[in-house]
Amino acid sequence: MTTPGTAVPPIVRTHDNVFWFDAAAEGRLVVQRCTDCTTLRHPPAPTCPKCRSFEWDSVESNRQGTLHSWTVVHHPQDPAFTYPLLVGLVDLDTGTRLVADFEPTDHDLLAIGCPVEVFFAEHPRGEILPRLRLRRSEASPKDTATAADAQQQGVS
Repeated sequence: MTTPGTAVPPIVRTHDNVFWFDAAAEGRLVVQRCTDCTTLRHPPAPTCPKCRSFEWDSVESNRQGTLHSWTVVHHPQDPAFTYPLLVGLVDLDTGTRLVADFEPTDHDLLAIGCPVEVFFAEHPRGEILPRLRLRRSEASPKDTATAADAQQQGVS
C-alpha cells in the first residue's frame, strides 16, 4: 500500500538488483557472492570489486549483526515515516554491511556494537524491505526484571 502524500521515490529494479528485491519480498536477506574469488558484496553490483568478475551467485544471510553506526533523522519529514527516524549501518554476520531504518526505537538504547537483527516490513511504496531492531534475544536489565517479577507472581 502506498502512503498518500509521500515523496519517497519508488524502488528501481534493475538486472543487477532484481534478485535482491525478489528475495526481500519473500522475507529473505541475500548477499551477492563472486563465484570466482568468493568475495561478498552489498549493495548488488554487476562486477566483483576485488577481481572484476561478472560471475556471481547469492548466499542467504542469517539476518543477525552488530550496529556499526546510526543517525537520527528529524527533517525533512515525510508522512511515510515515524519521527525521529533512526537509520542504522549494520555489520552483518555474513561479512557485509546493510543500511536500513529501525523500527520505532528509543535512540538512547542504541550503542555501537549492540546486537541487531533484520526483519522485513512494507515500504511506503508497497515493497517489502529490510528493517532493523534490537535483537530480541538480548534482554535488557529492565526486561529481565519484569520477566522475573512476572514469574515470581506466577504469571507466564
